[in-house]
Amino acid sequence: MDAIRAVVVDPSVAGRLVIREVEAPTASRSEALVRVKAISLNRGEVRTASTAEAGWRPGWDFAGVVEQQATDGSGPPTGARVVGTLDNGAWAELLAVPTFRLAELPDAVSFAQAATLPIAGLTALWTLEHGGLLLDKRVLITGASGGVGHFACQLANHAGAYVVGVVRQSAYQDMVKAVGAHQVVVSDDASAARAFGPYDLILDSIGGRPLANVLTMLSQSGVCVNFGTTGSPEATIDIRQFFLKGGLSLYGFIIFYELARKPMSADLARLARMIAGGQLHPQIELEAPWTQIADAAQKLLDRRYRGKAVLHVVG
Repeated sequence: MDAIRAVVVDPSVAGRLVIREVEAPTASRSEALVRVKAISLNRGEVRTASTAEAGWRPGWDFAGVVEQQATDGSGPPTGARVVGTLDNGAWAELLAVPTFRLAELPDAVSFAQAATLPIAGLTALWTLEHGGLLLDKRVLITGASGGVGHFACQLANHAGAYVVGVVRQSAYQDMVKAVGAHQVVVSDDASAARAFGPYDLILDSIGGRPLANVLTMLSQSGVCVNFGTTGSPEATIDIRQFFLKGGLSLYGFIIFYELARKPMSADLARLARMIAGGQLHPQIELEAPWTQIADAAQKLLDRRYRGKAVLHVVG
């Protein structure tokens, strides 16, 4: 039986994440075999790995080269440079990937840049779509220095919005402003953002008190999209300040629900073209060989870097 190497959970070792031999994947008619060159980390999969059972295989984002095109003729051809995502198990040397989960890469986009895109980039793009046409609208983004926030600031600015970012440390102000935020406020509870509102669209990844506060900053018919609870899963709100404004909406966004509802290849390719054209700039804060997966994952949980961590799959 052929074997490949992949990242698996092993609770008996420090960091819980190790590289082990696993069974090589077999592709269905509508799946391509992809030789992985780079992977990126997201908080969700790393948190799950911290409590998962032995043998579980984490990993969502990857970039690499098509080693075998899908036999039904769909998707990128053999030899194409691609980026994609799986629900789990993407941190491996070789993957069988449904072709609707793949997008081809322009030559100007590196594997490292591409690996940052699927979860963070699509989350930023699709959450912003809830605001409709963003030209001359006000957009508030909490967690603006994180992976999704960094992309969202750039995309909202590119769409013509007036962008306000919220960070919790003053050290990140200049970075967030440099990528498209017109104003950056430093606040643990987002309350300081009120000075630049009200907002037509709010993207929140923190939950807790910040979410309760920003809900009161929406303009009439405004939309708040929540896609995370890095602060707290509980929020106490004065519901009168919400429904009495008129037409407000709170949307719960989870990327894997969205991926099941809409095709991703075209939008992923669109983001890659924006990188190639210099309109979108991934924030890679940590870059290392994938043998350092346990250390990189722990640093993410400890908030020792912002933006994205990219690991290269090497021999």
